[in-house]
Amino acid sequence: MRWQGGRESENVEDRRGLSTAAVGGGIGTLIVILLAAFLGIDPRPLMQIFQGGAPGGAAQPQQRERELTPEEQRQGQFVRTLMGMTEDVWNEQFAKIGREYQEPTLVLFSGQVGTEGCGFASSAVGPFYCPGDQKVYIDLTFYEELETKFKAPGEFAQAYVIAHEVGHHVQHLLGISDKISRAQQQASKAEANQLSVMLELQADFLAGVWAHHIEKKRHVLESGDIESGLRAATAIGDDALQKQAQGYAVPDSFTHGTSEQRVRWFTKGLQTGDINQGDTFNAPEL
Repeated sequence: MRWQGGRESENVEDRRGLSTAAVGGGIGTLIVILLAAFLGIDPRPLMQIFQGGAPGGAAQPQQRERELTPEEQRQGQFVRTLMGMTEDVWNEQFAKIGREYQEPTLVLFSGQVGTEGCGFASSAVGPFYCPGDQKVYIDLTFYEELETKFKAPGEFAQAYVIAHEVGHHVQHLLGISDKISRAQQQASKAEANQLSVMLELQADFLAGVWAHHIEKKRHVLESGDIESGLRAATAIGDDALQKQAQGYAVPDSFTHGTSEQRVRWFTKGLQTGDINQGDTFNAPEL
């Protein structure tokens, strides 16, 4: 994938190498609250200082516990450039429909992370989008797992992962995610799972739309890149993951779609580049 030399996004928070306390959360937070209660004082000013801010709201510089390795620095440059590519495409696509694109923030973390809108999470959950704070979170060690465990190496496979999460941000801005969330609250477990599948497949489609337009604008794809992305989509299908974990698949429990579905919808977005053709909720066949 040809990404070197591209514009790097400014909407990236690199928390790798920072202590848990520096990013807000964990046992240290509880200690501060208990200390304030013991002293009979308001814990909020202490919390702001503890989490990297001043009582007046001015940010304090966060100190790294360790320096990033050259490979980690290279990965950081890659994802910053990748986020810049998503911004360029989605700003343009939203302008075409008379909307303003609100650029999300990408948070890089190691091991565990405190979010402003979705609580505390560990890297075990994989990359995720939090609509509460409009941020995408990823521990980049997931890329190692993508290559070794899921047999999907390559930078375009890595790009697909982030493009999918940015697709969820697009859904959030268009009001789709909230609509589906409300519908799920009124649905049975099986129906709620099916709605989740439709939402995820649409995010795959939107990742394909992004790939279509960034290739048209920048010619970033090299030989084997598309196959790399398709391998990633195949590897993380519900059926593939369940068969790998337990030897069989349970369709009613699917929440992201089968490998075939994920590949098909990503491919449709890649081929058409038309955001209007990604209505997975009313498709005759997913």
